[in-house]
Amino acid sequence: MSKLKAGVVWGDDYLTLLKACKDGGYALPAVNVIGTNTINAVMEAAAKNKSDVVIQLSNGGAQFYAGKGMKDGFKAKVLGAVSAAQHVHLLAQHYGICVVLHTDHANKPLIPWVDAMIDHSEKSMKENGRPLFSSHMLDLSADDIEFNISESERVLSRLAPLGMSIEIELGVTGGEEDGVGSDEIDNDKLYTQPEDCLLAYERLSKIGHFSLAASFGNVHGVYKPGNVQLRPEILKNSQALVQETCNTDANPLDLVFHGGSGSEKAKIDEALGYGVFKMNIDTDTQFAFAEGVGDYVDANAKAFKHQIDPDDGTPYKKQYDPRAWLRKCEESFITRLDEAFVDLKSVGKSLAE
Repeated sequence: MSKLKAGVVWGDDYLTLLKACKDGGYALPAVNVIGTNTINAVMEAAAKNKSDVVIQLSNGGAQFYAGKGMKDGFKAKVLGAVSAAQHVHLLAQHYGICVVLHTDHANKPLIPWVDAMIDHSEKSMKENGRPLFSSHMLDLSADDIEFNISESERVLSRLAPLGMSIEIELGVTGGEEDGVGSDEIDNDKLYTQPEDCLLAYERLSKIGHFSLAASFGNVHGVYKPGNVQLRPEILKNSQALVQETCNTDANPLDLVFHGGSGSEKAKIDEALGYGVFKMNIDTDTQFAFAEGVGDYVDANAKAFKHQIDPDDGTPYKKQYDPRAWLRKCEESFITRLDEAFVDLKSVGKSLAE
């Protein structure tokens, strides 16, 4: 198996990693981050599990990274993403893992955000010989398919010369994430039509590399058992149609599993067999981070009300030190990612030298 230099992968190295996932029947957790604590926890978890990983930012996560106090919200979304990317480029190689650096859902109003980040990657390519990101997502699934595909063609035309990929979405992932999406979606839109996947393949593969979030009942968030009906056979049918029509090898589409939090293990296994190389799990990791601080506060309640115990004078500096409780958040985050690496069968399969 080909080995890759540790750090952020892009271009041919990204495609090598993706092929290893599909050929090996495993996928990478795609983890949304909002700051250095979550980024570092993802890299630590990946190194611990000897797995490669996808680190990604939503527009809201990027804005939070830049700081909610920045008055220009659009600039914060752009510079936050750029700053996070620079952080990952600096440290990932030292964790000894390969990282796919990605930005998540960008709907029609967020197209300028994607274009602005590409501007920064073009500058980075000239100055450093590499783009800032491995890929960007353009989620125009709420618009008509012709606009979705044509605008994806335009953006991919900018990405391809940089060795970057585009992720698109066909069909709609239910729920809402950072202002993108809605709970009020017709059920049929939660299931992608194979013919649409074929159209995307025929038009985008001529320009550069793309991956596809094909909806098969996916929903952002965690719901009661029975509320979400995943149908991975839609992925199977889409792959078969493209293979037959375009005379390709098996599983020609590089598929992404959105809304993976809370999914049944059997459905995850089935999806891996149909060419899924990446699964998003943002909701579960958010809860894990919160659970870490919640448990710590419960165990050290006085330290969050008093610097010194009012009864016996005990100082609580060590307990309320942010490094103490933020580390508990990271540890809880890592524990949930341990589970994800096992579920996606990527443990021990890092390509990093």
